[in-house]
Parts: sequence; structure tokens; C-alpha cells
Amino acid sequence: MLENIPPQYVWIVVGVVIMSMELFLPGFILCFFGLGAVLTGLLMVFFPLGVNTQLVLFAILSILSLVSFRRYAQGYFLGRVSNKNVSGAPMEVHTGETAIVSEDIIPNSPKGKVEFYGTFWNADAEVEIKKGTKVTIVERHDLTLKVKP
Repeated sequence: MLENIPPQYVWIVVGVVIMSMELFLPGFILCFFGLGAVLTGLLMVFFPLGVNTQLVLFAILSILSLVSFRRYAQGYFLGRVSNKNVSGAPMEVHTGETAIVSEDIIPNSPKGKVEFYGTFWNADAEVEIKKGTKVTIVERHDLTLKVKP
């Protein structure tokens, strides 16, 4: 049954399947191999190629697209944050810095949250603090920041 399917269509379908696998596997690499397969199939529509030539063309197109476009395309999939940790210092060093309350902080309640360098952290405080208030980080305990107004 598969003998009746033209090889260019097989390449295109395999390429689409490989690109769709990127949804389930991290790394942003498989889509370039899928692109190489689709391009190989499209070139076969215009030029009849032998099996060895198809495989070499697939490898060359995949690696070229990976090397050429990965850095540029990966930027579209990175999250955007309001403020970044430009110092690069570990979180333990940030005692005394300012964060913004993103969910009301109630003492001894797990519901409070703050935004610090674009990341949301669980927060706890001695007193109740309302959303939008600027707070100072007192200490960090695991994934919870202890803060004060």
C-alpha cells in the first residue's frame, strides 16, 4: 500500500509529524528537522532524486535551518517579564530589595504572592499587606519570600 504513495508526499507528511512532535518534547530542535523533511519533499516535486540524495539533502537542509534560524526563532517563544534580574546574583543575595505584592498577603497563609524580577513568589509577612504594595525582602525560605512593607 505504501508503495503507491509518491515519496515527496511521504517526506512532507513525515516533516509535519516531526514538527508536531515539538509540541510534546522540549528543546525547539525537532521543528527544524521537520522543516528539512518538508523542504526535501517540496524539492522532490520538481526534481526526481535517488534515495541517497534524498537522505543527504534532508540532513543538509535540517542542519542548515537549525544553525541559521534557531537563535532567531527561539526568541519568539521566550516569556516576557516586567523586570529582570540583571545583576545575575543568586536570590539569597537579594535581601533588602523591593518586590511588588501581586496577591494580598495574610500572615501565616499560603495565598500571598509577590513579583520579584519578573517571577512570582509565595510570600509571607508579619502583617497583612494589600495587592500593589511595594515590600522589602527580609529573607528567603525555600520558595517563600519573607517580606515587610
